[in-house]
Parts: sequence; C-alpha cells; structure tokens
Amino acid sequence: MRRLALLSAALGATLSAACGGARGASSAAPTPATHDSTALSLSPSAPGVDSLGAVVARAEQDSAADQQLLDSLHGPHARADTLGGRPPAKSSIKGEDVEREAERLFGAEGRAVIGAAPSPEPTFDIDVTSFSTNRRVLEYLEFFQVDSRDRFEIWLARLGRYQGMIRERLRAKRLPEDLLYLCLIESGFSNTAVSRAKAVGMWQFMASTARLYGLTVDPWVDERRDPFRATEAAVNYLADLRERLGSVYLAAAAYNAGVGRVERGIDRLPGEPDSVDDRTFFQLSDRRYLRRETRDYVPKLIAASLIAKQPARYGFEVEPFPPLAFDEITVPDATGLDVVARLADTTVAALLELNPQYVRGVTPPGRSVVVRVPRGRGTVVAERFDSLPVTERITFVDHYVSRGQTLSDIAK
Repeated sequence: MRRLALLSAALGATLSAACGGARGASSAAPTPATHDSTALSLSPSAPGVDSLGAVVARAEQDSAADQQLLDSLHGPHARADTLGGRPPAKSSIKGEDVEREAERLFGAEGRAVIGAAPSPEPTFDIDVTSFSTNRRVLEYLEFFQVDSRDRFEIWLARLGRYQGMIRERLRAKRLPEDLLYLCLIESGFSNTAVSRAKAVGMWQFMASTARLYGLTVDPWVDERRDPFRATEAAVNYLADLRERLGSVYLAAAAYNAGVGRVERGIDRLPGEPDSVDDRTFFQLSDRRYLRRETRDYVPKLIAASLIAKQPARYGFEVEPFPPLAFDEITVPDATGLDVVARLADTTVAALLELNPQYVRGVTPPGRSVVVRVPRGRGTVVAERFDSLPVTERITFVDHYVSRGQTLSDIAK
C-alpha cells in the first residue's frame, strides 16, 4: 500500500499536483456577477452531505448508462427490426404507420404529398417533412421508441436545461434553431459524455477542434464539458460548415465526419450538380459515398427532432428539467468546488452541474477563474469566502490505497 493525499473534490485525480496548487493559492476574495439571461431559472437546492467524490462516482454511473445507448446509436446495427425489447407505448406512432397512413389518404403518391405539404404544428426550421418517410428515419423513430425509450426520455428531460440557451446562440448566428437536437444524438445532453474516439461533452468535440474554436482543454479545465462555452464553439463551427458547404444537412454530416470527407463525396457525384442543398446529403448517402455512421447521422437528427417537438405523440411522458440560472463569481486558484458549495448553501451535485468544466473538482493552480453558483448566492459566497482561511479553500483526506482499488471505489 502507498499513502496518497487525495483531494476530495477530485476523486483523488489531482493527487500530489493538487498539493502544489493549494500552497500557491491566492488570498484574493471572489467577486460576484449575476448572470443576466432572463430565459434561465433554477429551483433552489437544499444543502446536502454528499462528498464531491461520491457525487462524481454517481455521475460516472449515469454517464456509463448514456454511453451504452450512444454506442448502440452510433453503431452499424441500430435497426428497429432487429432490436427486440418491449414494444412502444400504445400512444406511440411507428414509422411505418406514418407511411401507411400517407398511402391510405393520398394513394401511391402519399410520400410525395407529405413532402410537399406545409409543415404541421409544431413547425421545424430544418427540412423534416421532406424526409420524414425516409427508411432510416422511420427505423430511428422506432429505435428511440423501443429499445432506448427509458434513456431517451431522460435525454428529453435534460433538453429543458439547455434549450433556451442553445436556441438563442443558434439564432444569433442565423442558424436553424432545431440544430439543437444534434445534442440529443451526440450526447443525450450529457456534459460528461466521452466517446470511444475521445470526443467529450454535450457537443462531442475532439480536443483539436475544441482548441481551434477557442476552448480550453488542459489537465484542470476542459471547456468541452462547459455547456455554455461548448455551445458557443459548436455554433461557430456549424456556421463555418454551412457557409462552406451551402446546406444545413451537409454541415451536420461534416460535423460528424469532417468537412473533407463530405467534400470528397460531393466531388464524386456524377455530372456537375446545379446546386448543393439538403437533398445532396441523401444523394451521397444513397451512393454510399459517406461512411455508415455519417449516412445515419441526418436520419437520426430528423427522427430525434420529430420526437422532441411532439413527445406525447410518440408516447413519451416528459417532465423537462428547469433551465439553469446562476451568479458568477471570480475565485482564486486552487479553490475546491466542495468548499464553494458549502459556502453557497447548496449541494455539491448542484455546483458540479453548473461547473462541469473543472475536471478535478478544483479550480486550476496559478490563475483566478469564474465559478457559477446558484442564482442569488453570489454575494453571500463572496462575503463568506473573504473570511475563509487559505488553508480551508481546498480539502484533503488521507487514504491508503489497496490493491485493485479504482478511483470510483475510493470515492465511495
């Protein structure tokens, strides 16, 4: 066994590095600033006795459940007719039911009639209706309703946390607001999602792309996990892709596969296309000029959009989580988030949800940073922090590691 100094705010991940950060902590007090987004609100959280390690361990379990479904969703065999599992709720509408109803009402030309009809309520600002009877769209409608129902319902509830914020940023860039549903198929609106390819966060950024769009990715701070900063970067990235490719769906495909692969596929299309638009994606898909995951990417987006706009129609009972609201305070380096939670009279879980970018549960050494606290607590935290000794700004415990123990085991 070996003796470790573990930072309780970090599941032990900081280890000796945290010790150096604590010694260099600044004595400056935090300054509060209230977030001014009127679209946000948060139910107050009662203080709890949960340790940061225990909270992170539970979050890891939740992320693992998300990742199991995401791996299935991104795999090559996410077909409704091979899934098994329990049937959809009676109120759900299967994809083939839509197709049969169209043919019953409009005859053999039913698909074309639906594609040409005005969008019903609710409205979409991406072209959903033209492709709503695409075979893969129908299959993913069933996939979300059958095998992934329980988890997808949780994802739809998470949508309430971020929908207003994401729509506002998309609107500012004159992008379709329904592109927010990319987060459903990318991460299930999980800020801690990590793919097999090491893409991270709600928008599933690779580290290189994240840095290119101004996000910090280092051993202490990973802004791919920050829903606000990551959304800003994702919106800028999508705007660049749409400007370059001329189509929302091609931009979405490039978000998944990279712009080079999409452009090479377009170059392979026979003849010189008169224009490049959303239909071009399906031309590339039909000719298999894109890899399987990318061919399925837009159908997944369309299916997720259909359900997210009208969940009850597809048999989902969703109670959206309330949007986030917060004050922002500037704190010195090496400040434990569990300490801030205690000063704010809130739970560690609530503070972690507001600040998932601090991957070790402590602010980085050597620089002051902004930390979010529940709305109305900024001034209180600043006042309490001012009288807090430097030695109490970070929490250490002694633990003897046994053979075979993982960080999650230690956190419990």
